[in-house]
Amino acid sequence: MVDETSSEPIKKKKGKNEAWEWIKALGIAVVLALIIRTFLFAPFLVDGSSMMPTLENGERLIVNKLIYYMQDPKPGDIVVFHATKEKDYIKRVIATENQTVEMKDDQLYIDGKPVDEPYLKQYKEEAKAEGYVLTDDFGPEKVPQGEVFVMGDNRRNSTDSRVIGPVPVKNVVGRSELIIWPLDKIRLN
Repeated sequence: MVDETSSEPIKKKKGKNEAWEWIKALGIAVVLALIIRTFLFAPFLVDGSSMMPTLENGERLIVNKLIYYMQDPKPGDIVVFHATKEKDYIKRVIATENQTVEMKDDQLYIDGKPVDEPYLKQYKEEAKAEGYVLTDDFGPEKVPQGEVFVMGDNRRNSTDSRVIGPVPVKNVVGRSELIIWPLDKIRLN
């Protein structure tokens, strides 16, 4: 007598179903990762010292790419933007479209009003004590429509809007939100 309820075909079918479920799960994970990386968040490596002391060379960040679909960049935002086809920069937004930016005697002015830059306080004091200014005078310069004026926090060593001109908002990738590496420096930006 032959047992027609043999488990042999069922095991093969179960193995095929399990493999198919794993393939589907991996496919969904890859698609979700691509969507997240393309439209929501992306990692970024700080390359250079132009944002010191706020950001240091070699730190890894998470950049929020979604934020500027909902709002425009604001002064104070730390943004990543396409500087060239091959290179992205990270800088601080100083002024936005139609604002006038000027630096005089190491004091930043937006539309003729002095702006406090607490992230530079220590470095301005050191520069003053040593007899020089942290940021050379420039401007006044009006920021064109659809662009932002950006500067690195390390004002004496930064290729920014003083050199490359204002940055088109369409070239802004996103806003720096979180430092994730090194582990002892994890913090929100």
